[in-house]
Amino acid sequence: MDKFIPDIYQKSIYTINYQKLKKIGIKCLLFDLDNTLVSYKMTEPDHKVKELFAMLQADFKVIIISNSNKNRLRPFKEKLNVDVAFSSKKPLKRKYKKIIELYDFNVNEVACIGDQLITDIFGANRMGFTSILINRISTSEPPWTRFNRFWESFILKSLKKKSILITGEYYD
Repeated sequence: MDKFIPDIYQKSIYTINYQKLKKIGIKCLLFDLDNTLVSYKMTEPDHKVKELFAMLQADFKVIIISNSNKNRLRPFKEKLNVDVAFSSKKPLKRKYKKIIELYDFNVNEVACIGDQLITDIFGANRMGFTSILINRISTSEPPWTRFNRFWESFILKSLKKKSILITGEYYD
């Protein structure tokens, strides 16, 4: 159950203390795409995401890592001027390992930000990255994500019962 517990839990990508991450030695931010940066139905980043990414790129290597395909990520890569890892098959380790080898990061220099315990947080924790859970942007999700959410609800209930992770009680 420990592998599903995020190191940090925040309301959104806009409430994360990025300066604190920098101070603890984080050099690379891996962002999930759907329901983390934008809703599943959006086909390109909005102005607010563009502003955030422009600011973050001064201090961090910013990469979008997603289980979505190349065509889904292409407009985000182009409009945000970031690298992307598509068809990542999170929570499997393969793409994470490829990223740290390609960019020469140590596991303690990477933070992974996402909205799902089963893919984003579990994957990050398996790698030894700093894991950051945020609330999902929208309840509109594809069937495979709804399937994950079903199982996630049991994990969240268990963590809440133990007073470990309670929805809406943010921490960093």
